[in-house]
Amino acid sequence: MTYIILDRDGVINYDSDEYIKSPEEWIPIPGSLEAIAQLNRHGFRVLVATNQSGIARGYYNIATLDEIHEKMMVQLASIGGYIEEIFFCPHHPNDHCLCRKPKPGMIYQIQEKYPVDLPNTFFIGDTMSDVQVAQASGCKPILILTKKGKASLERYPELLNIPHFPDLCAAVDYVIAARGKP
Repeated sequence: MTYIILDRDGVINYDSDEYIKSPEEWIPIPGSLEAIAQLNRHGFRVLVATNQSGIARGYYNIATLDEIHEKMMVQLASIGGYIEEIFFCPHHPNDHCLCRKPKPGMIYQIQEKYPVDLPNTFFIGDTMSDVQVAQASGCKPILILTKKGKASLERYPELLNIPHFPDLCAAVDYVIAARGKP
């Protein structure tokens, strides 16, 4: 089995500095759901690892987060795609938990539940913390150049050494091509 780990906000759906607080605010980036379905068709099992500090901040609760994820899963299923599981960190950055990216706790939670071969697993995200969690856990990072991804690339020129793509569709093409290489 081949796994791939995706961040959510800024990779699958549009991100917001005001947080995604309701199903209505969750809007997929064009082509992102189709890219996940393409991964599924090529034998990838898709997992999501996302920081959701809006819970600790009181902007929404876990029931609302579940509704947001249900909307994502229903839209994905309508085009033949599937996400195995969504892992999330509900903590505030000041909580200094072990699961908030860039710390690797969430990735280790994934590894406890699924037989993920981390050194051969791509982690696709749009921030420096996504790249850092991929590196800390031994995954292969990919940076998506949506709003925060572009800002991260400008702020951290060392990210130029990380495979980076304009969107999830282009990253998925790269992942599928890379899988075919020995």
